Amino acid sequence: MRIIEGRNPVIEAMKSDVQIDRILISKEIAEGSISKILTMAKENKILVKYVDKAALSKISENGRHQGIIAEAMEYEYKEIEDIFENAKKKNEKPFVIILDEITDVHNLGAIIRTAECLGSHGVIIPKRRAAGVNGVVAKTSAGAVEYLPVVRVTNISQTLEILKEKGLWIYGADMDGEKYISEENLDVPIGVVIGSEGSGIGRLIKKNCDTLVKIPMKGNINSLNASCAASIIIYEIMKQRGI
Repeated sequence: MRIIEGRNPVIEAMKSDVQIDRILISKEIAEGSISKILTMAKENKILVKYVDKAALSKISENGRHQGIIAEAMEYEYKEIEDIFENAKKKNEKPFVIILDEITDVHNLGAIIRTAECLGSHGVIIPKRRAAGVNGVVAKTSAGAVEYLPVVRVTNISQTLEILKEKGLWIYGADMDGEKYISEENLDVPIGVVIGSEGSGIGRLIKKNCDTLVKIPMKGNINSLNASCAASIIIYEIMKQRGI
C-alpha cells in the first residue's frame, strides 16, 4: 500500500490514473474546506472514512498530512520508453533527468516537482542506494509524481549508454565541470545527471557523460543542495528551449 498525504497531492492523485482504495479524513476538519476532495471522491467512487487525527498521525510518513491521507496502490515505476513517448506526445526533444544516489526523499520529491513544472519528460533513479517513490516523495513533489514518468533502473551507467543510442547528449553536473551550464547549447535531446550531495556523480557514471558542466558560484559556500542545483540546471534548459 502507498500513502499519499496532504490535500494537493491527494487531489492530483485523483486527477491522474492512480488507483486509490480509500481516503482517510480527520474528524476535526470542517467539510467546507475539503469540499473539492469530497466531490472528486464521490465522482470517482472512492471510499471516504473519517478518523481521529491521532490515527492519521500514526499512519503518516512525514507528519504533514493536513488531516487527509489517501491509501493507494503501490507506485508503478515506468519504463524508459514511457519517457520518450511523453516527449513525442508533446512534440518536444527528449529531456531526461538522471539521479545518481539521491538518498533524501525530500530532495527526490523536490527534483520531481521542478522537473515536471519546467518541462522535463521523465526522471531516472537507481534501484540501490537511493530513495524511491513513497508518500513523502509524493507529498514533496506536490502531486507531480502522478504526471511525470519515474523509471527505476539497475545500472545507471548502462542506462546512459541506452540514452545515448537513442540520440541524447548526456551532461553531468559537477563542481569541476569543463564549462558553465549556460555556455552550452541545451536545445537538443538531452539527459542531465545530478549526483548526491555528499559524493556527487560516481566515477564510472561521470566517465559516461559526454560533457561535465558546472553552475557559476560567487559566494563563500561552493556547493548547492542537490535539488537546488537541479532546479537551476533544469531552468536553464527550459529557458534555452523557450518552453
